[in-house]
Amino acid sequence: MRVWQLLRLSSILLLTGCAAGKTTQRAIESDQSAMPPNTVMLSQMMRELSAQPGFTEQLLGYLDKGQKNGAILTPELFDTFRTLVLGKDWNGLDRFPGWGIRRITRTVNAGEDLLTRQRNAAKRTDLKQADIGPYALDRSGTVSLDVPSEFSGFSDQGLVTKLSDAVTNGDGADPKLAPLHAESARLAAVLNRLSLNGYKSTKPFNAALGGQTAATPQALVQALVSSGHRVTVADARYFANFGHFHYNGKDVEMPFWLDTQYFVPTAHWWRRGRPLLVPVAHAEYEWIVTGPKINADVTFYFGIDGHAEFRTNDQLNQPWVMGRHAHEYRGAHAVEVTRLTGQMLRAYAYLHAAHPQLPFGGYYTLGVCQDVVGAIEQHMTGRTTLFPNTARTEYFDDQPDREIQRLIEAVPKDTEGAIPTPERIFGSLPTTDLQAVTVPGLRDDLVLSKAAWQQGKLRHRVSASPQALTLLGVLVASAVVLWLLRVRRRRRDA
Repeated sequence: MRVWQLLRLSSILLLTGCAAGKTTQRAIESDQSAMPPNTVMLSQMMRELSAQPGFTEQLLGYLDKGQKNGAILTPELFDTFRTLVLGKDWNGLDRFPGWGIRRITRTVNAGEDLLTRQRNAAKRTDLKQADIGPYALDRSGTVSLDVPSEFSGFSDQGLVTKLSDAVTNGDGADPKLAPLHAESARLAAVLNRLSLNGYKSTKPFNAALGGQTAATPQALVQALVSSGHRVTVADARYFANFGHFHYNGKDVEMPFWLDTQYFVPTAHWWRRGRPLLVPVAHAEYEWIVTGPKINADVTFYFGIDGHAEFRTNDQLNQPWVMGRHAHEYRGAHAVEVTRLTGQMLRAYAYLHAAHPQLPFGGYYTLGVCQDVVGAIEQHMTGRTTLFPNTARTEYFDDQPDREIQRLIEAVPKDTEGAIPTPERIFGSLPTTDLQAVTVPGLRDDLVLSKAAWQQGKLRHRVSASPQALTLLGVLVASAVVLWLLRVRRRRRDA
């Protein structure tokens, strides 16, 4: 083989990453037929609407309103999103942002000092407090759950916003759960208020049911079971819906992509492979209550709105987010999960009061939805199967519950230290049937990567970084070239 042929081969080896990127885009384009009915990708919506004067800036302005609309964009993330949209980089939009969680949280941390200086000068009046309905913290009392709820029924007012004749933001009613809204809303408010008993100077509050009086969330669950209700607490996982957009009556598939720091396996050992990107997951606990007096569905999570609270659970999920119960708890286990959840709520109330300057109401810095669920999962099962976790544990010194502090400290942190285990990456997925995944281009990447993990062959950046592979390729190519030159010189001299 001639020297120039070897150099050409070396170049091909060093450029395999580009080929992997093209393969990703071809996979996305060819896999769109697997999407759920009545669903389009964000890139398709933006490609078609970008021709309408003014719509692109209108959408960007809407997203830039920040956490009020549920956005999770730091300034750097928003600038990246804006660049993709204005540059009509639809391929990039299909895997936005594709960053590692460490890079995302660094952009959050960079803004904290500025916000601290801006906000500490004035007294904050918009602290993130759980929704307690009419049950004020400065008033004691007892609410009877033996009578039907006086809360209003489901309304999508304030939940769905019309941006144009073609585009709406927000999801409407789940036909199965929305009829339970009045009972669910009351139960969520009562659980929030019971969780805040003992918080600072809060007055004592109780809930009465079936002749029992409950002063804590876990006591209320016990009262529900004792009065003939069935209570299941589900550890639920979904793909997070970044946008909640609808276009011409169709759902818009808009995940938020994370780099796992692993490579998708390739057919050839010398190929680096492309990064394994996955849509960020959403995790929550769900209380499913059925019985003679109360039928309700309530959820708990720490959200991008900055609230760590019990909420109603009756908006319709778009089919592509899927959903599964990683664990289901009943009886004493359901009581224990409820106890810890109530303590988490109270801990976050202290944290929000101590750190009102944090951007996004503390989201990212005080954790994301996975941190609370993963910490309780580890307590209940001995391990956690959620990714990512971002809570900076030093902040949890500013709340009095040492048990909660220990739980948060025990879960792996993805903003530092070791890379996430594959068990947590795959455990966060909303399905165990990878063939059922409908996000274009994702299913095959997950199937290949899981198989490699089970065979002990899944590679990560630490063991095979792009820089290391590039350097290795250069060294190998140089050694081969020098060897061939030496052989040719010997033959000539002979």
